[in-house]
Amino acid sequence: MRVLVVEDEQLLADSIADGLRREAMAVDVAYDGNAALERLAINDYDVVVLDRDLPVVSGDEVCMTLVESGLDTRILMLTAATAVAQRVSGLSLGADDYLTKPFAFAELTARIQALGRRVRPAAPPVLQRAGIRLDPHRRTVTRNDHPVGLSRKEFAVLSELLLAEGGVVSAEQLLEKAWDEHVNPLTGVVRFTIMMVRRKLGEPTAIETVPGAGYRIA
Repeated sequence: MRVLVVEDEQLLADSIADGLRREAMAVDVAYDGNAALERLAINDYDVVVLDRDLPVVSGDEVCMTLVESGLDTRILMLTAATAVAQRVSGLSLGADDYLTKPFAFAELTARIQALGRRVRPAAPPVLQRAGIRLDPHRRTVTRNDHPVGLSRKEFAVLSELLLAEGGVVSAEQLLEKAWDEHVNPLTGVVRFTIMMVRRKLGEPTAIETVPGAGYRIA
């Protein structure tokens, strides 16, 4: 899942981003509404965590612009306002969910994951193929009942391949979903990560390279 965190309190924004990355999400950060709109015009996000009170361009304006664009990106709006009228007005702008500050990080993560599931077709709670069993909630992977230890990026890449259900996933798609905007696409990071996942999954090789197209788990 790829997430954009839009929050003008930089310590809070960076803390949220770090926590979500530990959950194997790719996260970009914007500290004002204008920067958020610039990133939304370039990148494809599953969920935007959007503070309502932003400098330069307000969170309300960002929300309305995103809704009018017709993108599938889901919006989780944050605010310090606790009044019901404020929550209602935020949802009326097109936000998909609303969370008041202060909040528990576990709840924020759960809400983001729930919104992310609404972007894609419903996936089974456990992903399985070619003897591989990946549990997104317990963050565990086994192959033929043997545990497989993966890094966060390796876990994210394997999740994308399993979600494709045998279809081909391009390197560009993997970059879009598993890495943030700071990755250099010319470094071969996708190829290296695929190599590490293959090695850890063991024989026979589970991930097939489709020349000129990408990768798949047949």
